[in-house]
Amino acid sequence: MILAAGRGERMRPLTDSLPKPLLQAGGKPLIEYHLANLARAGFVEVVINHSHLGQMIETALGDGKRYGVSIRYSHEPMALETAGGIAQALPLLRNGPENGVDERPFLVINADIYCEFDFARLLPVLRHMQANPDEILAHLVLVDNPAHHAAGDFALDCGNVALTGKDMFTFSGIGIYQPQLFREVLPGAATKLAPLLYQTIALGKISGEYYPGLWMDVGTPDRLHLLDDRLKSG
Repeated sequence: MILAAGRGERMRPLTDSLPKPLLQAGGKPLIEYHLANLARAGFVEVVINHSHLGQMIETALGDGKRYGVSIRYSHEPMALETAGGIAQALPLLRNGPENGVDERPFLVINADIYCEFDFARLLPVLRHMQANPDEILAHLVLVDNPAHHAAGDFALDCGNVALTGKDMFTFSGIGIYQPQLFREVLPGAATKLAPLLYQTIALGKISGEYYPGLWMDVGTPDRLHLLDDRLKSG
């Protein structure tokens, strides 16, 4: 799932007429980098949620065939925050038995990041989580703290995510989640992901890994321009 429903307030006025995932860097929309990386890693089925100017995303990406994936869309009349958006999209993420219920874990990526992380590295994690659904409820990819978020979010402790530690890292916006993590989220309610993560980390049920490579939170026009210059310069 690619989270693409944010309004992009910090990107205004650019996002007044274009949804943030369609803003370009290096000659193509941000979201297309994710689609290419997912297809390269072997992911085929993609769900994208959207709200603000969301129809433009559907028009631009279509069914995903030209990217080597199959895209389905989860429209939110009002943006539901991260956990709310994932919870609403769960019926689209369930694609197994005849009763429509498939409790497989799934990968989620924020649309407004640029990252050269190899998503194929997460396939063994997905398989392990599917085989042990009650052991680990989420797996987070952590990165070095950018200047605008120097304090970081979480620490790593022997492969588990911790709330505090000697070395703090930033959550990249790339994570794997078990569907049951969202069972208490009310349908249609705007719900943030962070409180769910804090509660689950306290239970010792979130694993994580550190990614040292190129990652950017493309949340402001200045950072978008920086990424654009970097990609164009190779």
